[in-house]
Amino acid sequence: MEYRRLGSTGLMVSELCLGTMTFGREADEETSKELLGLFVEAGGNFVDTADIYEAGLSEEITGRAISLSGVPREELVLATKVRFPMGEGPNDLGLSRKHIISGCEASLRRLGTDYIDLYQVHMWDAATPLDETLSALTDLARAGKVRYIGCSNFMAWQLMKALWRSELRGYERFVSLQPQYSLVERNIEREVLPACVEEGVGVLPWGPLGGGFLSGKYRRGEEPPGDSRIAGTPDEFEEAWHRRAVERNWRTLDVVEEIAEETGKSFPQIALNWLLCQPGVTAPILGARKPEQLRDNLGASGWKLDAEQVEKLSEASAIEKLYPERMIEGAQRV
Repeated sequence: MEYRRLGSTGLMVSELCLGTMTFGREADEETSKELLGLFVEAGGNFVDTADIYEAGLSEEITGRAISLSGVPREELVLATKVRFPMGEGPNDLGLSRKHIISGCEASLRRLGTDYIDLYQVHMWDAATPLDETLSALTDLARAGKVRYIGCSNFMAWQLMKALWRSELRGYERFVSLQPQYSLVERNIEREVLPACVEEGVGVLPWGPLGGGFLSGKYRRGEEPPGDSRIAGTPDEFEEAWHRRAVERNWRTLDVVEEIAEETGKSFPQIALNWLLCQPGVTAPILGARKPEQLRDNLGASGWKLDAEQVEKLSEASAIEKLYPERMIEGAQRV
C-alpha cells in the first residue's frame, strides 16, 4: 500500500480508504472486524465512517474493531461525519453549533477514542450560517477533539465560500472533500474537482465502483441480479439502476473488460486504479460487504494503468462539456 498526503496537509494516509457504511448493515460485527483486519494487514491506515450509518452502530463496531485489532490508535487515521438526523428533535440534525458539538461528543463515545483525525460535515446545510458551522469546528479542533476538518457532498461554490470564510475569519480550513466520483459518475470534473486541485483540497471519492456497477456482474439488456446492491437501491438514490444502465456506462464497461483481459486485473481493480490516476484524488473509499470483495479491491494498489489505458477509459466515460466550461476552455492561451 502506498501513502499520500491528505490534500495540502502533512498527514499521510493510505491511497485506499476503508469505508464502514456496510458495518452493522450488510456486514455483521464479526465480518466487520475481519474486514478491518484485512485492510490493516494490507498496509491501510485510513478508516472512514459517519454517525448516520446505521444510527451510530457503524461507529460502535468500528471502535470495537480498532480496539481489538492490536493496532495502536495513533497509527490509524480515523474519519467520521456529522450533519444528518440522529434523533427526533429539531436540533438533532444540521450543522448548527449545538448539533456539531453534541454530534462530535457522541461520535467520540461510540468510537471509543478521545480524538477524531478527520471530522467532516456530511453535506451543505443552507439553514445554518456558515460562520456558525466553521467556528464550531474550529473550537473542536482547538480543544484537541478533532485534528482536521473536511466536507462531503458540496458544490464548488459552497467549498470556495467555506475556504474564503476560513481565510477571512481565521477558522480551521477544510482539508478534504468527499464526493461521489467514479468512471460512471464524473460530474465533479465540471467544477468541484478543479476547485479542489486549485485549492489543495484532497479528494476522497465515495461510490468509486458506481454502487457496484463497475464490479463486472452486470450485462447489457439484463436486469441487475436480485442479490446485488443496485437491485435494492431506491430510484431516487444517486446509485440507482436507471442512472447506471445508460449507453455511456455500458461503453465504459466494454473498455474496462478489454483492459481486464490485457492486464489480468479485475474490473474493480481497474476502476479504482483509474481513480488513483486522476488529479487531486487522495484515496477512494472502499465499501465491502465480504472479505473476498475487500481482498479484490485492495488489489488496486501497488501497480498502475499505463497512459494509453487511462486515456481509453477516460474517453469511453467522458462527459459532455457544457457552457461556460466549453467556452472558457476554448478561449485559453495555454
